Amino acid sequence: MIFFQYAAVLKRLVLFVLSSAGLGVFASHVFAAPVQGYVMLVQMTPAVCLLDTQKSKKRKCLEGYSLNIAGLFPETSESECKTTSSAALSPLQAKVVARVMPDENARVQLWHTIGGCIPMNASQYFRTIINYAERLKIPTELTSPETRSMHTANLRLQFLRLNPTLPVNAIKFNCSVSHGTPILTEVELCYKNNGQYKQCPATVETNCPASFIIKSSY
Repeated sequence: MIFFQYAAVLKRLVLFVLSSAGLGVFASHVFAAPVQGYVMLVQMTPAVCLLDTQKSKKRKCLEGYSLNIAGLFPETSESECKTTSSAALSPLQAKVVARVMPDENARVQLWHTIGGCIPMNASQYFRTIINYAERLKIPTELTSPETRSMHTANLRLQFLRLNPTLPVNAIKFNCSVSHGTPILTEVELCYKNNGQYKQCPATVETNCPASFIIKSSY
């Protein structure tokens, strides 16, 4: 399976805010600034569940997901992207989305946090995530049952080989340190509005060292 809780969503959204518009809360998209692209955040679920015990009882941890998608975040100049519009999905779509975003409450909180800056309704937004996820090819090391050491350059090269249209600067890696050991927790991919990959903005950075640990998928 390819595949933050509320506070983490807020943290990521702030990274993509390029300037403060100071225009207040938008319940519709009429006055929202144009979206300049998107960043899809893929979490390494075993690592996230290991490092954050508060997440250990979430469905993605209990059911042994290898990866999950934390969200598709807009690159926008808006400083406030909340919306009161519904995040409800049809039963069939909710089932499909759950394959990559298993926690329903997290999906609802995500939409209510960023939906005001996205020129789509919730159904279109989550359908876009599914489309991007299905297109992305994942190196086998990220879903391996064995914990292993990996060089950043080698993992990037594998992504590029599996996804020929992915530019080298369209993918970023993030790590967290546990007992002095860096562990891969996130992969970020940058997109144009039309879904094509693009160079990541300066706000999307890689904090992993030259090598790190990939936690086994249970």
